[in-house]
Amino acid sequence: MGTLDGKVAIVSGSGRGIGREIALKLASEGAKVVVNDMDAEPAKDTVATIEAAGGQAVACTGSVTEDGFAERFVRTAVDSFGGLDIIINNAGYTWDSVIQKMTDEQWDAILDVHLKAPFRILRAAQPVISAQVKKAKEAGEPIPCRKVVNISSLAGTGGNAGQANYSSGKAGIIGLTKAIAKEWGRYNVTVNSVAFGMIKTRLTETPAGGDGTIDVQGKEIKVGVNPGLLAAMEQMIPLGRAGTPSEAAGAVYLFCIPESDYVSAQTLVCGGGFSI
Repeated sequence: MGTLDGKVAIVSGSGRGIGREIALKLASEGAKVVVNDMDAEPAKDTVATIEAAGGQAVACTGSVTEDGFAERFVRTAVDSFGGLDIIINNAGYTWDSVIQKMTDEQWDAILDVHLKAPFRILRAAQPVISAQVKKAKEAGEPIPCRKVVNISSLAGTGGNAGQANYSSGKAGIIGLTKAIAKEWGRYNVTVNSVAFGMIKTRLTETPAGGDGTIDVQGKEIKVGVNPGLLAAMEQMIPLGRAGTPSEAAGAVYLFCIPESDYVSAQTLVCGGGFSI
């Protein structure tokens, strides 16, 4: 018996990195998972890994910033598994510049993926959750505690030079978390956020021999942290190292289990003891 048996979860950006580990963790505890990635292959691979371990999952491919995606994402959960219990807003990337060099396109793109997309997903989920609660009340059944976990960052709690767009989006997600926690408490939904510190993913690790980039809808976006800077940053972390995607997923999982049913509107820092 898993702690999440019978639950249905949607996890944005779960084809790779932290999102993949979140999807795998939830599935390992019995949740049925809707996996999302911009690209089909990573999403299919995560689904296949879950199924190979005896779990249930389906893919919903596409960018979270696309018009209509949020409704399709939520509908996939309902059509495939009959409901919705856990929402993880994880998808995102960075596109850094100091403010005098940052373009409107950079600003808008990062705010769209980190703040507008979660807003749209939660908006699309509200009618489904409301209907599930109404149905339970009419049947005289207890209303289960549902969960929302939004992903923030230390950049959102304390700011980061060169990341005015990312810091603003991640600060905004904390505000969204607190607002929806107040709106959805009547549905017995807890809404929390996890602010990650330095987690080793493809967005932070620079490949040997050059700069790393990711493709975001046809644009090559530079990612990665200079190895020397990364080593210096790790020395500032009390645990002495960056975190792993699996450890990041564990922090998210804490907000999904029954033991956290009376915790809402909170931000948990997952940073190895380092905070700003």
